[in-house]
Amino acid sequence: QTASSAIKGAIQLGIGYTVGNLTSKPDRDVLMQDFYVVESVFLPSEGSNLTPAHHYPDFRFKTYAPLAFRYFRELFGIKPDDYLYSICSEPLIELSNPGASGSLFFVTSDDEFIIKTVQHKEAEFLQKLLPGYYMNLNQNPRTLLPKFYGLYCVQSGGINIRIVVMNNVLPRALKMHFTYDLKGSTYKRRASRKEREKSNPTFKDLDFLQDMHEGLYFDSETHSALMKTLQRDCRVLESFKIMDYSLLLGIHILNSNMKEKEGESSQSVSDAKRPGGQKVLYSTAMESIQGPGKSGDSVTTGTTNTMGGIPAKSHKGEKLLLFMGIIDILQSYRLMKKLEHSWKALVYDGDTVSVHRPSFYADRFLKFMSTRVFKKIQALKSSPSKKRCNSIAALKATSQEIVCAVSQEWKDEKHGILAEGQSYASLDEEVLGSHHRPDLVPSTPSLFEAASLATTISSSSLNVDEHYQRDQPMLHSSSKGVPSSSTFTLEDSAIYLTSEQSTLEMENDNASVLDVYL
Repeated sequence: QTASSAIKGAIQLGIGYTVGNLTSKPDRDVLMQDFYVVESVFLPSEGSNLTPAHHYPDFRFKTYAPLAFRYFRELFGIKPDDYLYSICSEPLIELSNPGASGSLFFVTSDDEFIIKTVQHKEAEFLQKLLPGYYMNLNQNPRTLLPKFYGLYCVQSGGINIRIVVMNNVLPRALKMHFTYDLKGSTYKRRASRKEREKSNPTFKDLDFLQDMHEGLYFDSETHSALMKTLQRDCRVLESFKIMDYSLLLGIHILNSNMKEKEGESSQSVSDAKRPGGQKVLYSTAMESIQGPGKSGDSVTTGTTNTMGGIPAKSHKGEKLLLFMGIIDILQSYRLMKKLEHSWKALVYDGDTVSVHRPSFYADRFLKFMSTRVFKKIQALKSSPSKKRCNSIAALKATSQEIVCAVSQEWKDEKHGILAEGQSYASLDEEVLGSHHRPDLVPSTPSLFEAASLATTISSSSLNVDEHYQRDQPMLHSSSKGVPSSSTFTLEDSAIYLTSEQSTLEMENDNASVLDVYL
């Protein structure tokens, strides 16, 4: 109900006063009781000997766990001066709220921080969460979970407005062509007509499945880093009995950069105010999943600033930058949520409803992200090897015909050739010996697997245990009836084809291992 400008002014004054006051307190370790401290200061409009005068109604400003939040800010490399400069130097910008919570959102003029109003229950829950959150951040500062930098309360005219300061997931300096709020649920997960009419609508799960039915593609390294981070974060949320969180996903299409150059000139003015680059550590999407060593620059041209986005490709082959973070984590699976789920489950299919037991919610969320949203680009290098496999199969077919035809003539020459190709033969024996080692080869490899594995195994199994080396002579002696190794040369001895067959294998499934040495 309070006028937005009065809230913004009170927030800036209150944070300016408390953070300034905190710098006088000496640094020390965070103790358990620090999580439950609430500091309160009264700021009358005429001012006092401690507080400045202002032209808003009188208000009281409360700061929750000031020392604990100071520690969190230090962990993310936020200096008190930068924090104050970001929040207090320019007026806060109000954002339109896409969620159902009715919260107000403000963003600082330099794009670093989001300030969100929260309900009494959510603020209470965050306070209880702080010791566990502290432990988790200490172990792993790289996370897609929200980074909380402060929890405050403005009391004015009998109204309490609780606010939390967090990292900003979607930078305003880059246009988000698509924004999605994904939960992994399908029940009523489509953006409303009212939402679609906005200039920058936030779509939901069913919209994503419709627009991006093939998902988003990453290189394997980025994909595994992203999925590991999501799994770790979901386990943390599950341990806190948290659910109903979402993944906020902003998609910026790089290919359409050129069309929007005109529109970007206005934003570059506001961006020039940013004092020297990014101030907050681990806050960009790319750093959240794998640290500052990597950046999305490889996918972009030299001139584009990726703003820490994660490079990806759409199913159409468009180059994308993704910005993401897990949001709305201050929901605990308490009585009201249990009642809500029971009621919805009676009327609808319980599994598709978004209010679920935390463990089920986390598993469904992860399954949706890994199967429908984030996909791995199949390595392009594998395509030549398929051709090679086909040619190997053809070679094998011809080689077996030749072997049948001339095996008699070879029996005399065999030992001489084997002596020449002894190093190859010994490698092959090791391949055969390693057949019983599950860490090296599947027990019954197909021809293609064998052909592709042979090259890796021959190098990796050079240091074979003595046990396997003792087995090797037996392979020769036990297979007198069967030619244990038939070697022949093609085209000036450039290629050695050794068709290996051991009695052990013959007993199994009559498979043969074919190695091509170039």
